[in-house]
Amino acid sequence: MAQSYDIPLHDIKPIVEIEEYSLYYFLGFASFALVLVAGVAYLLYMWLKKRNRYNRRKEHFKLLNSLDLNNTKESAYAITLYGATFKEDSPRHKEMYDNLLGRLEAYKYKKEVSSFDSEVIGYIELYKGMMDV
Repeated sequence: MAQSYDIPLHDIKPIVEIEEYSLYYFLGFASFALVLVAGVAYLLYMWLKKRNRYNRRKEHFKLLNSLDLNNTKESAYAITLYGATFKEDSPRHKEMYDNLLGRLEAYKYKKEVSSFDSEVIGYIELYKGMMDV
C-alpha cells in the first residue's frame, strides 16, 4: 500500500507576524539605568569635590591655634590677619576683634617688642575660644 503525501492539512494556520516589544523595553530600561548610574556618579563626584575643598575658616583656625605666642611681633601680625576671618560672625566677635586689635598695636610697627602681657594673652585666648569652625 502506497501512502499519499498530498493530504490537505486543515488545522494548521498560516504564519502570522507577532509584534515583539521586548527589545524596546530592554533598551528603555538600559537607558534609564545608565542615566541613573551617571546621576549617582555625578552626585558622588560633587560630594567628594566639596568635601575636599579648601576651607579658609578651618585653615585660619588651625593657624591661630598653632601660633607661638613667644614670637610676639609675628604673632601680633598673624592674629590680625587670621582673626579677621572670624570678625564678621556676630557683633560680639567684631567688638572683640576690634578690642584685640587695639591691644596688639603696641606689639606691631616697632623694631623690638616685648613679650605679650597676661592681659593680652587672655584676650587672645578668649577670642580663639569664641571662634566656631
